[in-house]
Amino acid sequence: MAQAKIGIIGGSGLYKMEALKDVEEVQIETPFGLPSDALILGTIEGTRVAFLARHDRNHTLLPSELPFRANIHAMKQLGVEYLISASAVGSLKEEVKPLDMVVPDQFIDRTKNRVSTFFGSGIVAHIAFGDPVCKNLAAVVADAVASLELPDVTLHRGGTYVCMEGPAFSTKAESHLYRSWGATVIGMTNLPEAKLAREAEIAYATLALATDYDCWHPDHDGVTVEMVVANLQRNAINAQKVIQETVRRLVENPPVSDAHSALKYAILTPLDKVSAATKEKLGLLLKKYL
Repeated sequence: MAQAKIGIIGGSGLYKMEALKDVEEVQIETPFGLPSDALILGTIEGTRVAFLARHDRNHTLLPSELPFRANIHAMKQLGVEYLISASAVGSLKEEVKPLDMVVPDQFIDRTKNRVSTFFGSGIVAHIAFGDPVCKNLAAVVADAVASLELPDVTLHRGGTYVCMEGPAFSTKAESHLYRSWGATVIGMTNLPEAKLAREAEIAYATLALATDYDCWHPDHDGVTVEMVVANLQRNAINAQKVIQETVRRLVENPPVSDAHSALKYAILTPLDKVSAATKEKLGLLLKKYL
């Protein structure tokens, strides 16, 4: 199978990457079902990368319906070591304006219906997750944003992403609660990805693209669907520029990541006590420890 060290997951508005050359579609089966869509393998800056449209290229999947385990497992099958997740978010802070970019370093989990681990079925693992984003990869992404000097875009390094269940947006009471917690942005997808990427020993970072203010903001009722769609489109164009620059920097100087050995001390079950079926199912994750 073709390989790629760098993976990109595109969220709302980012369903394809114009910069990809020599493109091929790859249908990948995993022990956890099919990914959201075919993965697109292509070349950026002379380097093979793997791109996946998170909600499918026609946006047919709700956040709660996303096959998170299959998506991350498929990236692992392709040999991905660095995963950049571009995501549309609502802003919880006045200073994070629509079109701004946030590279968060923390998450708060408000989901209810997500499977966020590969483990179970007779094997227990507890990854360290105090720092849920690879700080070295996040720094590369943030430096890429800063170097581009994009018009109408302010970069925010660090911040907390609230991951809610959806598909409905927050109530005003919830939105004010998240603000009282000091959260920066709100979205519906990235925390399960971050957990699973860590279990798969893939360095993970989020590029959060603000489309509008969440409903706490006094001007929120004036936001129209047309405005949000226009911001999604502008964000997608900007995100592609950032991803292209990030790929260039990763190729020049791939950072060290603690994520690449995240399972070393995380598995509590003696592997000789794990069933053959479970070992086979998780073989891609376990092979260097068996």
